[in-house]
Amino acid sequence: MLNEIKRLEYKGKVVFHKMKITSPKRELKPTQKNEACFVFINDGDFSVRTPNQFLSFNKSKGFLAKCQNFFIETSRKQRDLSKEMEFIGVFIFPEQVEEIMDINLSNSNHKVNFNIKKIDIDALFTSYKNSINLLLDNPEIADEDMIKLKLKEIIILLSKSQNLSVLDFLTSIFNLNQTEFTSIIKNNTYSNLSIKDFALLCNMSLSSFKRKFTKVYSESPRKYIKRMKLEKATKLLLNTDLLISEIAYDSGFDTISSFNRSFKLHLKVSPTEYRLSQIA
Repeated sequence: MLNEIKRLEYKGKVVFHKMKITSPKRELKPTQKNEACFVFINDGDFSVRTPNQFLSFNKSKGFLAKCQNFFIETSRKQRDLSKEMEFIGVFIFPEQVEEIMDINLSNSNHKVNFNIKKIDIDALFTSYKNSINLLLDNPEIADEDMIKLKLKEIIILLSKSQNLSVLDFLTSIFNLNQTEFTSIIKNNTYSNLSIKDFALLCNMSLSSFKRKFTKVYSESPRKYIKRMKLEKATKLLLNTDLLISEIAYDSGFDTISSFNRSFKLHLKVSPTEYRLSQIA
């Protein structure tokens, strides 16, 4: 749930915002079309799930992300530690940086091998974050020239942190690395993503996702993913001493009750009964 938001715009687009939200179980990132973004964490711990990565963050880190769908997630432990999250987002648009930095992005074809990356928040980044906090809390002093200056500053800071020229850095963050459909499924099979969430990660409509999944796997996504989770669970029951609750969560089930229900429906016995029968 959104508790507070503050924004600053440049040439009609939001380029800085500060959000305070109740720590979500899972939430699709706030997005604008064709932007890259950099995020400072002011408070709270959370993880980011992309098509091919799952990264954890706290306020000692920031992250740089290309334009793509990703989820902000928190575990039960993270939510217990912090009920709220606050972060500052910096949005970078190609047409704006060409004007601000007086460059032409077509003059470089530089690529980097990530779509999202952790950035250590050192003294320079901390100082910058504090200055943006000040502007967001006092928007009356944030005129267009000031906002332009702060956008130029973050571009230079980020490009230096990646040991790249400004042109190569900016070109690279607007060049999304595509992830194969099957890799997205493999990377996230044992999460507790819904079918709709999988479609969003693949940047597809729900109907298109279902059609492609069935074509690739010759099985509906719901049936395939449930089967894979149960296969993992049976292996963990046989080969580990993990508690039933741990196996449920490790296999990607939302709750122990849903795990028990699915397990008994498909294997005709409860997880505990299955484990005991194999031991015998």
